[in-house]
Amino acid sequence: MNMNKIFPLSALLLCTGMMAQQANAAISLDRTRIVFNGGEKSQSLTVSNQNKQLPYLAQGWIEDTQGNKIQTPLTILPPVQRIEPGAQSQIKIQALPGANLLAQDRESLFYFNLREIPPKSDKPNTLQIALQTRIKLFYRPASIVPTKTQMAAPWQEKLTLTRQGDSYQLNNPTPYFITLVDAGSKPNAEGIKGFEPVMVPPKGQAPLGVNAGVLGANPVLTYINDYGGRPQLKFTCSGTTCSATPVKDSQ
Repeated sequence: MNMNKIFPLSALLLCTGMMAQQANAAISLDRTRIVFNGGEKSQSLTVSNQNKQLPYLAQGWIEDTQGNKIQTPLTILPPVQRIEPGAQSQIKIQALPGANLLAQDRESLFYFNLREIPPKSDKPNTLQIALQTRIKLFYRPASIVPTKTQMAAPWQEKLTLTRQGDSYQLNNPTPYFITLVDAGSKPNAEGIKGFEPVMVPPKGQAPLGVNAGVLGANPVLTYINDYGGRPQLKFTCSGTTCSATPVKDSQ
């Protein structure tokens, strides 16, 4: 989840360093990623105002992968709402007819944005900081929504690695996006420093972005599942191809 600080022009007159670093979000979301199943007409998210003294406005919108605001095939209701101090509310993601035009054999990626708008201060020379949350929104067509039985063997376990000199290529044969957030040489241990998270598109490939020698003979990768959990996969290599098995008791 990315948190971006948004400063009004009046804030440029002030020194913002220390104050900006200490700012905490008032408006929070009940999840770190969204999976919108194609069989649903809408999905509701819970939004909370963590500030116990002041009401805040919560503004939501959806972007495509190029960062453009969109109103279809998914839209937000309401786009702006007031949330009282310490209260909760809901934002609904609504599917429009255009969703039927999305690829039906794989997931489509969007981004859900939630910006907090603080109440106008009645004090002069006051710095106001608005924080924005941006998380991934996956549209999952009804044709590939997994059953409970299928969920018992996560599709991420089908991920493979291909050794290419001093690097690895990630191969995703599934119709789902797979996001990897850590890599190491041992299960349930601290990952290597400097690893950059990577998202592998459905039926696609992506470079792992780390030297193969650092990962050893049996690389261990950590992915994020639908619920925000972080299971691990241990890879066993034969020649230049490596297959995955789940690491037991990994979180």
